[in-house]
Amino acid sequence: MTKKLIVSLITCIALVTAVPVLAQTSPAPVQTNTATTQTTTAFTRVTDSAQHHIAVFTPLYLDSAFDLGGNYRYDAKTFPKQSIAGLEFWEGAELAIDSLKKEGIKLDVDVYDIKMPVQRFDSLLTSEDFKKTNLIIGQVNANEAVKLAHTAATLDIPFINANLPNDAGVTNNMHYVILNPTLPTHCVGIYRFLQKNYSLSDIIVFRKKGALEDRLRNYFTDFEKTTAVKLKLKYVTLEDNFTSDKLQPYLNEDKSNICLAGSLDANFAQTLCQDLASLSTADHPNVVIGMPTWDVIDFEKSQFKNLEVVYSTPFYVSPTGKLAAAVYENFKNGFYSRPSDMVFRGYETLYHFAHLLNQYGKNVGSSLSDKKYMLFGEFDIQPVINKTTNTLDYFENKKLYFVRKADGVVKTVY
Repeated sequence: MTKKLIVSLITCIALVTAVPVLAQTSPAPVQTNTATTQTTTAFTRVTDSAQHHIAVFTPLYLDSAFDLGGNYRYDAKTFPKQSIAGLEFWEGAELAIDSLKKEGIKLDVDVYDIKMPVQRFDSLLTSEDFKKTNLIIGQVNANEAVKLAHTAATLDIPFINANLPNDAGVTNNMHYVILNPTLPTHCVGIYRFLQKNYSLSDIIVFRKKGALEDRLRNYFTDFEKTTAVKLKLKYVTLEDNFTSDKLQPYLNEDKSNICLAGSLDANFAQTLCQDLASLSTADHPNVVIGMPTWDVIDFEKSQFKNLEVVYSTPFYVSPTGKLAAAVYENFKNGFYSRPSDMVFRGYETLYHFAHLLNQYGKNVGSSLSDKKYMLFGEFDIQPVINKTTNTLDYFENKKLYFVRKADGVVKTVY
């Protein structure tokens, strides 16, 4: 696995001469051909004015991985962990390019290491060559999102924030698109899920002290004011290092209890779930609704037995889908591993929005609701209106999936 990743990263630093990429479009057999794509930390030379130009920004940390002579800074068995997510996003984008190319769609697609020096990054965004860009896709942090959103507004083109579930303080920018739903969106979705499935139940909200936990409560409360069906929520604040005996007074041992975790803290989540599981039985399993951060928790462990877990997630890839299975097989054979979420995000994001750009051209920004080119899941991109100014702040994907697990096994996806 490490050797394969190192080869991919070396390919990124080696391919510094940017050339147009001829893309393809029906989900074709998943085979990556790195030689057909170009990775660079500089901008592209445009050779076909009829083609659309897409800039993909991802954190490769090339300057940290290689010295000025292009020599790899680590030994052959070591791969820089900070580069993994960015490289996997780009590997997914390469799969999209391969599919688009086979469909005959002409595109210039260039990948940039967003962790390039700040001065170089700023110069790139204001360069004459970059002004030919028609679409920006980025795997970003908050500061990078602000810069790319500003650039997109200046160039009058969309910027697709593929990963950051945050508006980064950006307002009044119709060119900014957030694909990873924000925390308020998750809270509204969780409340609606509870309305649909547990509207008549008493729901205990276990939380800890903290500013973020207060924000979560406010999000639930703000939405509650706008809806006719009010949930019967009881908030319980637990002290640090709580144990199951602190939960017991709020639970009914003769039935399944419906609980909501009011914190994003992963350690709090695991302790809460473990304690709720210890107070569950096979006949009356407790049910706990959690946060999007729970996707990384291994609920197959024995300490979570007899507990039903439900959590929201913005992306869900069914392993039984034909295309997803092909991607899994590709990574199994090529990297001896399973593809991460970032591979699928890179694949779907570039494939979907490249198609929209190809179909709608300069009008792509007004056609974001088109869903015909989805591969693994679904986007529900909607305008977010500023409550104070009543103007459009940005666009956001509002689509959420709810995953229900019992003993760590996925039982249902809503």
